[in-house]
Amino acid sequence: MPMQKKKFQSGEGARYVTRRAALNKLQLSLKDFRTLCIIKGIYPREPAHRRRAQKGKSGIQILYLKKDILFLLHEPMIWKLRDLQVHLNRLRRAKGMNQKDLIKRYANTVPRITIDHIVKERYPTFIDALRDMDDALTICCLFATFPKLKSIPTHLIALCRRLTIEFMHVCIAARALRKVFISIKGIYFQVEIKGQAITWVIPHNYPHEPQKKQEVDFYTMSTFADFYSTALGFVNFRLYHNLNLYYPPRLGSYTAEAIEDEMLEENETSDRVAALNLPLLKTAEDVEDPAEAELNLDTFAADGNEEKAEEARKEYEKVRKLKNLFEGLKIFLNREVPREPLVFALRCFGAKVSWDVTTFPEGATFPETDETITHQIVDRPDLEKKFISRYYIQPQWVFDCVNARELLPVEKYFIGTPLPPHLSPFTVEYRTQRYVPPEEKALTDPSVIVNRDQELLDEISDNEIEDIKDGENEPEDENMETDDDIDEFGDEITEEQLAEIKRKKMKVETGTPEIVNKGKLRRENHQMQLLKEKMIQKKYRSLYKSMKSGKIQRQKEIKLLKYKRRIHERTSIEKKRAEIKARRAQAAVA
Repeated sequence: MPMQKKKFQSGEGARYVTRRAALNKLQLSLKDFRTLCIIKGIYPREPAHRRRAQKGKSGIQILYLKKDILFLLHEPMIWKLRDLQVHLNRLRRAKGMNQKDLIKRYANTVPRITIDHIVKERYPTFIDALRDMDDALTICCLFATFPKLKSIPTHLIALCRRLTIEFMHVCIAARALRKVFISIKGIYFQVEIKGQAITWVIPHNYPHEPQKKQEVDFYTMSTFADFYSTALGFVNFRLYHNLNLYYPPRLGSYTAEAIEDEMLEENETSDRVAALNLPLLKTAEDVEDPAEAELNLDTFAADGNEEKAEEARKEYEKVRKLKNLFEGLKIFLNREVPREPLVFALRCFGAKVSWDVTTFPEGATFPETDETITHQIVDRPDLEKKFISRYYIQPQWVFDCVNARELLPVEKYFIGTPLPPHLSPFTVEYRTQRYVPPEEKALTDPSVIVNRDQELLDEISDNEIEDIKDGENEPEDENMETDDDIDEFGDEITEEQLAEIKRKKMKVETGTPEIVNKGKLRRENHQMQLLKEKMIQKKYRSLYKSMKSGKIQRQKEIKLLKYKRRIHERTSIEKKRAEIKARRAQAAVA
């Protein structure tokens, strides 16, 4: 007779284990367990029935899947963590007993933990690694901006800085940049590599503000940075070899003597690479540039779907033109503008860039006095000395041109002029419930007038506006004859025939007014909606309620944004009126 199973030996009670049970099973400290879970990609789970998963216990406990803990049990990194803990205990004991020989020996023989095999395990293919580069690049760019901190290893900050610069060089060589957006958090960049869209954020260059330990867990962030920096190193190595570039990156022509000189001047070489303004050395000069490679579009037409093939051709032509957007332009950056994001965005599309040597000593290719400069990017109200042969524009022009995929007119971006709205290219177009500003509507619909005359709209009532719109559609003269009436009587029309045409036009027919009870119609629609909601199955009602509440919340957000927009327009109108009155008063006095 088979043995009867006891309670919680099957189902959710057997599938989940608590964190305390996992620590006892793995024989690790809480700190090492967290590190191992981050690197292996194991996270707590939310069970469908918490009471059953916790084996009848009340409260809320941190639960993990039992199969995940058994998966961690076979990880070789656990033995390295145990050896490291034993080594640190010995070092601590030697320091307490002041044994200098042991302290020196233990300090020089700290066990090193490598996670290369875990990176290969989590990303079996190169495309899988590219799909997870969003978080990797964001974390590495954040760590690259940190100063020297006690809680973060110095070599990790330098490594993140080097890896992000190397990835930017790959994007410049492949001309892979597609979208840019300036936000409060930083500057968003999106590149397209191997058909995968990679989006990350470069923080603004603000001074670092010290944080308390209770506010930011730097140890956990460092664990993520360790894993992502390792993954980014693998990706950079693969991308450089796909583009036929040397890795680590090299600049200019290299000989044996040049390599020895570079080893002596390592810091200067790294500065030249970090300038992002010098081309990298290729393994072979006769290799085709990936930015100029032609794509065979006949494969799309071979499938038989002509519409998709035509769309693919149009998109390919747009991307091909976008890669050469700034080709032939020579741009100089003033010292007050952010150098690195602008150089990256401009060089991704073929522009030649330079800056003042005092801002960054390496990488400047031409001075400000060069007469062949076409554009100079300035972020100040005015300049004392100007050249007639170039445009002086604000930095937003570069990012707006990238998002619009064309060179925009520079008149709206001159120094000292109010800039047009900087719209995000990352908005989800298929979302219907979102606030769309008039400037975004004008991009897709040219009939939308963005610069409306708000002063006239404030002075004229709504009824008068409707009368004006109705009057525009009416004929200028009520007694004007139409072409159809004239054709009835031939080419020559007598006065009697003309009077008959006018009598036809003066005919009045009685009409029946249609009275619509809006309140009754609204109540009927509400009752119909309630009947529809009652037809929903019981298991889907909670989902429907959450969807309905989300819809209401989004409607409130749209109304709030519209209200803020109206307030902004009114304040801007009042400001313009005040400026006009001030000018008139000055003219009257003069």
